[in-house]
Amino acid sequence: MREHGAELYAWLERGGYFFVCGDAYYMAKDVDKALHDIVALHGNHSEEQTKEYISNLKKQKRYVRDVY
Repeated sequence: MREHGAELYAWLERGGYFFVCGDAYYMAKDVDKALHDIVALHGNHSEEQTKEYISNLKKQKRYVRDVY
């Protein structure tokens, strides 16, 4: 994810969806952290703006987690 962070962020900006499926204890947390880092870096967002961006993705059902 981090290696292609600019491309991932561009997809989200163009209306892309992001799905996470799998282990809730380790993998999902790491993926969530990486997504926050990518949005902050490539969107040039503050921590608060990043949280709001991710929250909006969730509200729009564009960031969906199926973790267990």
